[in-house]
Amino acid sequence: MATENFPLIFERSKEGRSSYNLPALDVPEVSLEEEFEDVYVRKVDAALPEVDELELMRHYTGLSNRNFGILSGFYPLGSCTMKYNPVINEDIAKLPGFSHIHPYQDPKTVQGALELMYDLQVHLEEITGMHEITLQPAAGSQGEWTSLMMIKAFHEANGDHTRNEVIVPDSAHGTNPASAAVAGFKVVEVKSNEKGLVDVEHLKRVVNENTAALMLTNPNTLGLFETEIVEMAEIVHGVGGKLFYDGANLNAIMGYSRPGDMGFDAVHLNLHKTFTGPHGGGGPGSGPIGVSEELAPFLPKPVVRKNEGLYEFDYDLPQSIGMVKGYYGNFGINVRAYTYIRTMGAEGLKKVSEYAVLNANYMMRSLEKAYELPFTQHCKHEFVLSGNNQKKLGVKTLNIAKRLLDLEIHPPTVYFPLIVEEAMMVEPTETESKETLDHFIDAMLQIADEAKNNPEIVQEAPHHTAVKRLDETTASRKPVLRFQREG
Repeated sequence: MATENFPLIFERSKEGRSSYNLPALDVPEVSLEEEFEDVYVRKVDAALPEVDELELMRHYTGLSNRNFGILSGFYPLGSCTMKYNPVINEDIAKLPGFSHIHPYQDPKTVQGALELMYDLQVHLEEITGMHEITLQPAAGSQGEWTSLMMIKAFHEANGDHTRNEVIVPDSAHGTNPASAAVAGFKVVEVKSNEKGLVDVEHLKRVVNENTAALMLTNPNTLGLFETEIVEMAEIVHGVGGKLFYDGANLNAIMGYSRPGDMGFDAVHLNLHKTFTGPHGGGGPGSGPIGVSEELAPFLPKPVVRKNEGLYEFDYDLPQSIGMVKGYYGNFGINVRAYTYIRTMGAEGLKKVSEYAVLNANYMMRSLEKAYELPFTQHCKHEFVLSGNNQKKLGVKTLNIAKRLLDLEIHPPTVYFPLIVEEAMMVEPTETESKETLDHFIDAMLQIADEAKNNPEIVQEAPHHTAVKRLDETTASRKPVLRFQREG
């Protein structure tokens, strides 16, 4: 974490300094006043910062150093799979044949790019067990929404116009109910049982002839595998509904279990998470969806197909829900995901899940005596602790998260899932070494000890960051978003 006093570039500014030296004008000079209406011509020079090149470089280098990411340190953000993006992915994505193509080029001139997209679709079909894949959605949440729109189109095509309800577990990702609402459905919640799994008896009570779909994550947001998934599929299918799989947690099951084999009808994947594309801060993402044969006619168009040795965009989909993302989708992320899948191979992807699960269980068992563990069975790729023990001592989960910043660790997801009080959701991923895992464990044990013996140091954290504890209410309601000179 950056701790130095870092001035704004406006505060570095000194009148008369410059970072550029334009060449002599070799075309006739044009008067702005003669070319543009008066209302569009600035009367006073913009108050831009004036810095020399070295100050400019120090400014941007300093900004980059303050940006904490997976290359800076441990980033155990539960439910977000912040794993390392291998350098080879970047090398392949930068190849001119991929990085310099134009979205309006004739498909005959970009056959390599289309072949990559087609092959990626085939690999994802194999990994998920689904009939067909589209790479078009730009992110996981858009993949959720696209899947629900296809399910809606399927029901309507079958004259089933009354299905207006989508069932979502109380442990679901927050985007699930949001996507269902945006797609025009009423959200119906199904409860979790004492084991942290979907309460199947409650599911039986909420399904009905209006059920369009069940949205489910497996393993769920507690990091637990839904052991009764086959029965749940039978229940939902039994009333004519469809199953949607939130693929955000696919990192836990690759090579061992496939959504298609569990009975899911539609699946979304986060290529930028499971398959290592760099992400965070809003993107870029890539959220392909896979569907069963029944739903395939409703895929967004175009779909990349192979026809007599040539790759092409197929627009001939009369029942398609239409295009949901322009051009090739987020093609650069697709290239990185394809590179990752090809370099890892089938056995490598299986190892990914093995190590992700091993790392999570190692950390969970190392911390369960110091922190409350609400669900004690073995976890998959992530686990959820509760800060209830520390809260009794006056130290909240938020304080623990802030204290981790002092120890140069990005905090885990906190206060989610909502069904666990004082929740801390930890996902170490498979790419971290045992030494890094031990560093996090030691940090958490240190904080647990401080909560007992020196709670003030946790309550007032962070102590070593450039910005200390914020008044979060004021920061949210009265944010300072632009520089203003005094006087």
